[in-house]
Amino acid sequence: MTQELTKIPQATAKRLPLYYRFLKNLHSSGKQRVSSAELSEAVKVDSATIRRDFSYFGALGKKGYGYNVNYLLSFFSKTLDQDELTKVALIGVGNLGTAFLHYNFLKNNNTKIEMAFDIDDEKIGSSIGEVPIYSLKNLEEKLADSGITVAILTVPAQVAQSITDHLVQANVKGILNFTPARLNVPNSIRVHHIDLAVELQSLVYFLKHYPMDETDLSQEESKTE
Repeated sequence: MTQELTKIPQATAKRLPLYYRFLKNLHSSGKQRVSSAELSEAVKVDSATIRRDFSYFGALGKKGYGYNVNYLLSFFSKTLDQDELTKVALIGVGNLGTAFLHYNFLKNNNTKIEMAFDIDDEKIGSSIGEVPIYSLKNLEEKLADSGITVAILTVPAQVAQSITDHLVQANVKGILNFTPARLNVPNSIRVHHIDLAVELQSLVYFLKHYPMDETDLSQEESKTE
């Protein structure tokens, strides 16, 4: 993403790829313009939040007209650096890692898993979804040669920190962590934690105790700003 995003709230930055995906679908269907209400219904973010998000980038639409789909698509494409391919490394080719390799962000043309690493001799030297699998012993060397700075971590929690230390040495700047471990990294490295078990437990709890309505949605969005 461009440096423009450092000037906006992180909650807004996280929603931009969601808007971009929907705009791509609109463009493919031939739609020329869209209102904030239509966007709200599609992405499940309230209209006020969408208008506030867009306002950080200036006048993206016109009152009474809505937003020009082609213009928005072009604008967010540049903002999200869609013209630049981001190569990613996957660490851990278990069930989840294998699923990632088969998927490999097929609907996202600017992100691609370039290589994977594991300790299983039966997997090392093979390929899944045309992605080569290397020995974890060669992690730093391979990453240094490739220039890859983003990694997906799908390994057992007990080895997550030690592998992360090697990723730091390999000049990785961003880690998408699918392990329960909370990683210690230098301030220059960004880690996004995605604990599927915690997210599921949270979902079940909220379903039981906090039935959602439109008011709740609006308030929830406001809290994330």
